[in-house]
Amino acid sequence: MADQRPVLWTPTPERAAATEMARYIRWLEAERGLTFADYPALWAWSVSDLDGFWTSIIEFGDLPVSAWDAVLRERKMPGADWFPGATTNLAAQILRHADTRPGDQVLVLQSETFGRLTLSWGELAMRVGSVQAALAAMGVKPGDRVVAVLPNTPEALIAFLATISLGAVWSLCAPDMGDVAILDRFRQIEPKVLIAQDGYVHAGKQIDRRQLLIDIADQLPSLQHRVMVPVLGEAPAGWTRWSDLLAAPQAPQIAMVAFSHPLWIVYSSGTTGNPKPIVHGHGGVLLEGAKQALHQDLGPEDRFCWMTSSGWIMWNSQWNALAKGAMVALFDGAPNHPDMLALWRMVADERLTYFGAGAAFYMGCDKAGIRPAAELDLSALRALGSTGSPLSQEGYDWIYREVKRDLWLAPISGGTDLAGAFVVGNPMLPVRAGEMQCRALGNAVRAYDEAGRELIGQVGELVCTEPLPSMPLYFWGDDDGSRLHESYFDTYPGVWRHGDWIEFTPEGGSVIYGRSDATINRRGLRLGSSEIYRAVEGLEAVLDSLVIDLEFLGRESFMVLFVVPRPGQALDAALRAEIMGAIRAKVSARFLPDEIVEMAEVPRTLSGKKLEVPVKKLLLGGDPAKVVNRDSMANPASFDAYLAYAAAREAKA
Repeated sequence: MADQRPVLWTPTPERAAATEMARYIRWLEAERGLTFADYPALWAWSVSDLDGFWTSIIEFGDLPVSAWDAVLRERKMPGADWFPGATTNLAAQILRHADTRPGDQVLVLQSETFGRLTLSWGELAMRVGSVQAALAAMGVKPGDRVVAVLPNTPEALIAFLATISLGAVWSLCAPDMGDVAILDRFRQIEPKVLIAQDGYVHAGKQIDRRQLLIDIADQLPSLQHRVMVPVLGEAPAGWTRWSDLLAAPQAPQIAMVAFSHPLWIVYSSGTTGNPKPIVHGHGGVLLEGAKQALHQDLGPEDRFCWMTSSGWIMWNSQWNALAKGAMVALFDGAPNHPDMLALWRMVADERLTYFGAGAAFYMGCDKAGIRPAAELDLSALRALGSTGSPLSQEGYDWIYREVKRDLWLAPISGGTDLAGAFVVGNPMLPVRAGEMQCRALGNAVRAYDEAGRELIGQVGELVCTEPLPSMPLYFWGDDDGSRLHESYFDTYPGVWRHGDWIEFTPEGGSVIYGRSDATINRRGLRLGSSEIYRAVEGLEAVLDSLVIDLEFLGRESFMVLFVVPRPGQALDAALRAEIMGAIRAKVSARFLPDEIVEMAEVPRTLSGKKLEVPVKKLLLGGDPAKVVNRDSMANPASFDAYLAYAAAREAKA
């Protein structure tokens, strides 16, 4: 509960009043005659008066959205039709800053492959225009798919903006993904153009991807053009050089498209089965990003960075900052090379005001014992974001102890599915340890029990009871909508079920307890896995862990805890006893594992999430070839040890 979680930071009245959120509230009062006693009252209005709220986001942000026939024809999920009759283009919002600030810096790249590079707004626009003209000459038209295998570099942004400015549809995979994972995604959407980089440097090692990319292109029969960004050598025969696309710098011509015109196709984590090709629209992403910028307190004076792979939805989300006119810093390399201070050096050197990363990165910094504040000048940094998995209270403590005391820490939780967040930060509110500050404006997010009753102060299913503009338009190829319905709406009819366990406090704060489909259920008591991780990984001798509860119909559950000890530390009787004691003291004796197993690694997705569900399916007898897509993993070889454990367990049965 809220009174058990200490307040770690509170904004001064002056700082709170200077935020974008405060400016928006003052605008609502001046322009709409609306006043609110507190943030919960503002949130309640935003999810009840959907027409009033979303039109206010357009007007307050001066977004490029033309007149519409209605805001929402019918208040339903799925199938909500937002702003019919309106036209827009996300590229118009981003590139508008090139007209007024052509000489200002817009991008900084810190890359193991390319070193440090910078780009101005004017240079960005002229390169986008050149690539746009080249794509048009290739025959790319509205609705065509342009796909890329590129790292988090300016080339990826330029290609993205050039694609969407034509009304074509963008899709991106990270260059470290395997050929199976890339083909599983791109085959579904039949692209016309592929843009790829032939190699890169990671952790000091040069990675050659030339043959893999040639093989991928050969297995995409819809391709009409192949473009190579050369790092290792000349483009192969039949491939166009990226430099040829940049040969004619010119201002871009942006095609205004329908509000719900497809913008990009992103994918579920793909840990099981074929990845879901999620289609988002221009207008929904534009509005969600503008709303998100209020919660992130972003403006044109900011210097923003979110450490992300190009295969993670945070790659897409970082352009929210660009749309507000902020400078965006891109990191392309290993975050632990040459050491865990590498990213923090960039934060200091580039005078970043806002830095974000996955929770696993911060916990890794804590485990490594680094002290950024003691070694670096972080005086410009005012805000820190976190997502990907729940950030523990210990993570909050480490940040305020070793990064900065006067810092707004704003973890968020949402996902690829909606290209946004359900629970977020608010720069006007205090920060409590282990707790996300508030529900996002416009997002009717709640906790439900199994019967669909709302819970406060108890853990329940994270649901959204009202439509959002950024919810998927559809899944590509899901003609009858059945796959979309099964993914989100089959548990509570007409209500989005996200698949996370969440607790809301009476004040509106929240705590995520992990995925609801990997929940621990011991004799009728349910628990999110993050509670176990907090207890176990708080031990000095434990580096990482994975807990799996095996439930069988009509039988007692069996809970196994996989533990990764620190180097030089064995999982001996003393450590086993320490682990059991920590769980007994910090969680409950009801949740003591039936077995503790030593492992070298915990399997994780490319975005850093633990693969709880695939390991659970494996141990419940699932086909080893189908329970996980190894090409979607950050450490695919780690799964072999779990296969061996499953086989040994089956042999004993």
